[in-house]
Amino acid sequence: MLWGADQGGLELRAARDGSRHLSGRFPYNSRAVLSDGGKSGRPKKEAFAPRAFAFRVDDPKADIHLLLGHSYDKPLASRSAGTMTLRDTDAALTFEAVITPEIQRASHVQDFLAMFAAGLVGGLSPGFRIPPPATVPDAESVVEEDPSEGRALIRTIFAALLYELSLVTVPAYKETNVEARNWQLTAGGAILPDGLHRTLNRWRN
Repeated sequence: MLWGADQGGLELRAARDGSRHLSGRFPYNSRAVLSDGGKSGRPKKEAFAPRAFAFRVDDPKADIHLLLGHSYDKPLASRSAGTMTLRDTDAALTFEAVITPEIQRASHVQDFLAMFAAGLVGGLSPGFRIPPPATVPDAESVVEEDPSEGRALIRTIFAALLYELSLVTVPAYKETNVEARNWQLTAGGAILPDGLHRTLNRWRN
């Protein structure tokens, strides 16, 4: 599973029935800096193209979970439970979730509510996999940044299989974990990710 990250624009509201309504958004075409390149390497940036998650988002039978910290042991809502809805546009993937009074009794949900109130949880991170090249040959690409802007390699994800959205404390990749894939120049000059098939590598927040 791969993890992305963004601040997410999270909003939490209380309802009269005791439930909490949580909403957030993951913007497309927003570049994340995965690595500054260190002393000798090149910076790496990443962005999701509009509707990159469409394959599973558009499938009403595909369950997608809302989790705390990418842990399936800490669920908050899900589509199959009828407590989360998703809306996909060219601008962003947005969600609306109902945190029911029943799930609020769980200790991890109480922890989340306390951390959110304290301003310690403010990020949204998708858990996804890149489809194999044999299925989707152009699921992702890597190009060189415009020299007028910098010298980074820019990775764009055009198609990803979304399995969960997670609420995280730090909505950014840690540099020590962004080397799950090596990006290399091919002989023809195109830049491609090495090991495209290794979709189970994790990029942690």
